[in-house]
Amino acid sequence: MEHIGHHLRDIYFNKKNGRLVFKKKSVQKYLFFQEGLLVYAKTTHPHELIGEILYKRGKISSEIYSNIDEYIEPMKSIGACLVENDILSKKDLHDCLMYQMREITLNIFPHFDGKFDFKEKKVEAQEEFELKMNTPDLIEEGIRRMNYNPYMEKFMQKKIPYAKGKDFLDRLTKKEKEILDNIDGSASAEAFLLSAGIRPELFWKSLYLFYCLDLVDVKDGKGKEKIPEKNEKPKKTAEIEKKKPKKTAEEEKKPAVADKEVVKKSAADEKKRKIAEVVKMNDYLSDTDYYQILNVSQSASQNEIKKAYFQLVRNYHPDRFPRSLPSDIKTKIENVFDYITQAFQTLSNEKKKLEYDAKKDTPSELDKKEIENKAEMKYRHSRLLYHQEKYDEALMFLEEAVRLRSNKASYFLLLGKVESKIPSFHEKAEEDFKKAIEIEPWNAENYVGLGKFYKQEGLLVKARRHLKKALDIDPEHKGALKALEIAEKPKKKGIKRILSFDGFGKTKKQPTKKKKKS
Repeated sequence: MEHIGHHLRDIYFNKKNGRLVFKKKSVQKYLFFQEGLLVYAKTTHPHELIGEILYKRGKISSEIYSNIDEYIEPMKSIGACLVENDILSKKDLHDCLMYQMREITLNIFPHFDGKFDFKEKKVEAQEEFELKMNTPDLIEEGIRRMNYNPYMEKFMQKKIPYAKGKDFLDRLTKKEKEILDNIDGSASAEAFLLSAGIRPELFWKSLYLFYCLDLVDVKDGKGKEKIPEKNEKPKKTAEIEKKKPKKTAEEEKKPAVADKEVVKKSAADEKKRKIAEVVKMNDYLSDTDYYQILNVSQSASQNEIKKAYFQLVRNYHPDRFPRSLPSDIKTKIENVFDYITQAFQTLSNEKKKLEYDAKKDTPSELDKKEIENKAEMKYRHSRLLYHQEKYDEALMFLEEAVRLRSNKASYFLLLGKVESKIPSFHEKAEEDFKKAIEIEPWNAENYVGLGKFYKQEGLLVKARRHLKKALDIDPEHKGALKALEIAEKPKKKGIKRILSFDGFGKTKKQPTKKKKKS
């Protein structure tokens, strides 16, 4: 399969050095690896060029961006030229190059129809900027960001997955770990899905993630058998034919009673298997959605839904089972068939399908917990990066944290602080400070954040208003007091002196000297 995840797996786990080229129409991308780690990337996509990224992230002005060609020197990169001209710091260039490498790579993941070419050779890392990006991080984020694609299913369905490495288990959600724990190498991926009762889109994406992180490997579902040469009989068959006595004329005329009994036994076994299967399906109905019961993807066409439904009718209609079955088994069969019918009636009606999808996309309590934990991890990581003054990297993690959990005031507060450090994000910073206040209007910290931002922007009236609000909530708030340039609260004049904001943003008036009388 021609996909970036497949190539990154091979490059990282085999510690390869070289260049991977991706081509699709007019776009070409070049990824350079050293010991399996991404160390450099180039692109022809206009939105991924370093000049565009430097401008969008507020590292260069619009004037510099418009005239960037004037700074280019032969045999030097744009970034290096800007650093030499003191337009850009090495740190800012490093951060933007890391961001560029990440985006160039992640933007390849949705494409299953591009062309790849990997050439092994030694690649020197950019020593001056020490660029290195962890390939498993790219694999995980790339697969999680992309949508389900049928090519994943086509690649994996006939293969038998089996557990392999354990290095990246901590990256999996609880649901993904459950799926992985049940993979034992005894069945094809397709058969595993049918018995597991998992939503197909989730299963194929999860399995592909496991594969690319080397948590599982796959083997062909069909065994390789030796093909006999022409006129050569297989050894076992020849031996059986030698031992097998010839039938008499009377025996030839007798009906094949034994064969009929074998057929009957086979049919009885099939019925037992089908009954056991439908009973198991009933036990898992509460955890099975309409797409899973019909075994179709969420993007399935009406024709595919109809085809899947009629196939299930042929297999599980109550009339297909013996009437002599115990009543409890009959009830379970009817439950399953009723659920299949409900699924078809819902998914075959466009309006009902949209309503069902909207409801289905609301996560369960367990899923919510997983999402919250993931968001919290990203928030903590971004907070560490913020204190290290790595604002661009902090922004990436915070944006993801807010996407996962949009009701946390602390996330929006930190997001506002980070954005206030990046000039091109100042307008967005104000919005996010306000969002934090909207979520937690009783928290003085949120008002202090916005007040400090307004003070930084020179909007002193707005700054006073929000810092005053913070002190109304918490009169001892050190951040608010410090922002008002008051080291500590005056003991005699009390809080009224602080809340009057006399002198805030003003220079202290110097006493005038009295002229001596001549």
